[in-house]
Amino acid sequence: MAFEPPRRLVTALGETAQDGDGWLERLPKAVEEAVAARELSVERVHVPGGRSSLVLMVVRADGTPAVLKLVPPRSRPESERAALAHWNGLGAARLLDPECADGALLLERLHRDVSLRSLPEAKALLEAAGTLRRLWVEPPAGHRFETVAERTGRQAEAMRGSADADAEVAPLVGAALAAREELLSAEVAPRLLHGTFRQSKVLAGDRVPWLAVGPDPVAGDPAFDLARLVRDRVEDLIASPSGAAVTRRRVKKLAESLEVDQERLRGWTLFRAVESGVRALRVGRGQDAELLLEFAGWL
Repeated sequence: MAFEPPRRLVTALGETAQDGDGWLERLPKAVEEAVAARELSVERVHVPGGRSSLVLMVVRADGTPAVLKLVPPRSRPESERAALAHWNGLGAARLLDPECADGALLLERLHRDVSLRSLPEAKALLEAAGTLRRLWVEPPAGHRFETVAERTGRQAEAMRGSADADAEVAPLVGAALAAREELLSAEVAPRLLHGTFRQSKVLAGDRVPWLAVGPDPVAGDPAFDLARLVRDRVEDLIASPSGAAVTRRRVKKLAESLEVDQERLRGWTLFRAVESGVRALRVGRGQDAELLLEFAGWL
């Protein structure tokens, strides 16, 4: 199949994946094999698409519209498949090919151009909270999902390196790492988490109004999952003269609405904002880094 990968995907892989070019080179053949194995007809490539996967609009043999998603191995497609199978359409897009294991995912088609970001802020946060309530279930017995401790441990190592190289970010990195240590010292009943949940990851559907897509699942403290939502529309928060106060109110409101400890949510929000900020610095996205680190300073 001849197609041009979206520029957004190519750029993101160039920033973060050492083997990104190799995967892109293999991508046309992988698409051809995945389409043939599932007896699909391809309509188009979804553009601009995501930063970590190729998404194709397809039609199944019975005429049902669907989405075919291909993911680089380092983005853990098998973990995404396992989470979607466990949720079985509750709160998330339904997996339509649970028996396949070729690095591609066939999913129910949602309205990819209509996410929670299209709603007013208060309504978007309300719908986001309702989606998370459905997603936060017990992980399956004997699961092999990465834990919050494992994921943040890898991230913490990279953050320490950034702090050593840049004295300006060192105080925030130190605060974030201290928060992580304190958060992990307390036991919390683990839940299966989306892992990268935010408003743009919840799309309009036909089966139910809103469903999550694109998980990078992890098992652990629900406050970790909610933390990414706190900083949604961060550019608007930074531009607002009352951004810091709005952020504190958002932490309180989200914690109360989902029965999450407010201090745990604040701590994970700090850690995740600093981690994202120093990662943006490493790959040369200076403007993103500046926004994220300013936001973290409010916490």
